[in-house]
Amino acid sequence: MNDNAARILVVDDEQTITDFVGYALKKEGFEPDVASNGEDALAMAGKNDYDLFILDIMLPGMDGYELCRRLRSKTSAPVLFLSARDTELDKVVGLEIGGDDYLSKPFGLRELVARVRALLRRGTGQMEQSHAITASGITLDEDAHTAVGESGPIDLTPREFELLAALMKHAGNVVSREDLLRDAWGWEYLTETKTVDTHIKRLRDKISQAGYDAAIVETVRGYGYRFRA
Repeated sequence: MNDNAARILVVDDEQTITDFVGYALKKEGFEPDVASNGEDALAMAGKNDYDLFILDIMLPGMDGYELCRRLRSKTSAPVLFLSARDTELDKVVGLEIGGDDYLSKPFGLRELVARVRALLRRGTGQMEQSHAITASGITLDEDAHTAVGESGPIDLTPREFELLAALMKHAGNVVSREDLLRDAWGWEYLTETKTVDTHIKRLRDKISQAGYDAAIVETVRGYGYRFRA
């Protein structure tokens, strides 16, 4: 076992999928664990520190959406959804409840591994052209993947971090919902932008909980959002 390898929990009730995904992850040097339902997955997440979760949506009993909600109360590790359901609504729901990416079945091993590596880079701060950005008393460090100021750190999920980064890089300027979807999610083809509003609310809550003024993220009606410079 490689102690430095990312530990990943794969949750799917189809053994062919878990065998397929588990083999691909092991081959790439990751350490995958497998669960066939949400209840077992939650128990395993309570005992182990996972770097990433791969969840099927159509699980027996507790579905993948509910499992993601419960995991979000325990961890900020990235969540990648796998599903045969490939509608825009399914993707939006997955994003709104705290998912970080969505891969439709059937999928190729190369694409799966690429998505996993991208999410892990975001979660650990291994980002291209990394640097620190400061605005409104908050410094966002892309190398360390932290957001901190005089009131202390802001605990963010990888997706919330990407959203804050997209706003702070354009501090003082309005950023459209479409641009935020592209910059923070990389999903240019999504036309449903209400998921941005949901994540902005969560980001403001995190900012407020950390002792900062949530109003530094301003709503520009009919267009998007602006981070106060």
